[in-house]
Amino acid sequence: MRRVAKLSAACIATAALAVTATACGSTSSDNESSSPSSSGGGKGVKIGLAFDVGGRGDRSFNDSAARGADKAKKEFGGEIKELTAKTSDTEADREQRLSDLAEAGYNPIIGVGYAYAASMGKVAAKYPKTNFGIVDSVVDAKNVDSITFTEEQGSYLAGVAAALKSKTKHVGFIGGVDVPLIKKFEAGYVQGVKDTNPKIKVDTQYLSHGSDTSGFASPDKGKEAAAGMLDNGADVIYSAAGSSGNGAIEAVNGKKGAWAIGVDSDQYSIPGLAKYKNSILTSMVKNVDLGVYDFVKSVHGGKPLTGTNSYSLSKDGVSLSTSGGFIDDIQGKLDAAKKKIVDGSVKVKTTP
Repeated sequence: MRRVAKLSAACIATAALAVTATACGSTSSDNESSSPSSSGGGKGVKIGLAFDVGGRGDRSFNDSAARGADKAKKEFGGEIKELTAKTSDTEADREQRLSDLAEAGYNPIIGVGYAYAASMGKVAAKYPKTNFGIVDSVVDAKNVDSITFTEEQGSYLAGVAAALKSKTKHVGFIGGVDVPLIKKFEAGYVQGVKDTNPKIKVDTQYLSHGSDTSGFASPDKGKEAAAGMLDNGADVIYSAAGSSGNGAIEAVNGKKGAWAIGVDSDQYSIPGLAKYKNSILTSMVKNVDLGVYDFVKSVHGGKPLTGTNSYSLSKDGVSLSTSGGFIDDIQGKLDAAKKKIVDGSVKVKTTP
């Protein structure tokens, strides 16, 4: 969303919030796991990945981060150690997870999801010679790379697509957790819908609230929420909910004429969602893999990225997938909308 659809595909810990936002595949988010793998005879990089709930295998947010680390490992050699958050995590749990990776000599260490912000600030100060990266939040420290994305811009395009494809003039948005990050997805989506056709109705629902991150790893909740929207008349549903979004996609697949919009990874191309792919209109791809890869590459090259590095629509940090060819007929209008955002004639909101 966890929130939010191009960062994903493997399996073991999944995404912050599928997280760290986005869609899913694995419901074992309550099990902390580690899966080290190595190559290169001890050379290369030792990458520590602290996933959000869902971890690798969420088919969304976490998988996107995993792809970036996998690419770096393949290119530079070395080792990846993965630890996955539980929905019951406390701040102390997150701090311990990052500290364990640092103590074991992993460098760089990447926190996948905004939930790691506070703990990373503390741990980075304790290990000043270790390079840390965090996805979807900003941590002000000399040894931290804050990897952020303009989710609202990609979601705006998703809203344009939804408005153009809706037959009932009624669409929906499902958020994993009602936190500021996922609100960006909602804000952009609703604005895109309304700018395209102000008469279209938009239903919005969040699956969990506050510190409860279960909304990123509960496909059953996603399926139930989507079913309710479909019963209400919505025929296009966009989910920014980590692996919970997998349940929403399943529900949409059962409704003739309805469309799902995926998030974070190109969910049409995810093997675990293959039986639903003809119902996936497009996905708002968030290239977490690009941000993670760039960071690891910088550490390997001896010039670690620090500060805030934002991946925007103009830099292809976010985009709409074209798999399936379902938006080919409206591509011209989507390109026009993208141009307006990039040239600044359309300002996309970050809050609903």
